[in-house]
Amino acid sequence: QVQLVESGGGLVQPGGSLRLSCAVSGKIFSPYVMGWYRQVPGKQRELVAKITSGGMTHLANSVKGRFTISGDNDKNTMYLQMNSLKPEDTAVYYCNLGGLTTAWGQGTLVTVSS
Repeated sequence: QVQLVESGGGLVQPGGSLRLSCAVSGKIFSPYVMGWYRQVPGKQRELVAKITSGGMTHLANSVKGRFTISGDNDKNTMYLQMNSLKPEDTAVYYCNLGGLTTAWGQGTLVTVSS
């Protein structure tokens, strides 16, 4: 069974940076897509960024130029580097695996506030 565990969330001032990590345990099979989603109360969960097993990446327009998604296969970990954070980036961020196996992490809260 695949499990995803996020970490790295917290409180940061506008303009600051955070790096989220998603640790993957269990066996996953290619092809797959891993992604970061976020959700605020009362709104739908939205895609922030995704990366395929082939290394292709996609970023939502709202985070292009500020966020970077990457993966480290040796560490079985996916990352989301978030720079120039804005108050509207405040949300619970979830890690997702899609493909032959699907899974969600439990979420990590990111709060951008002065």
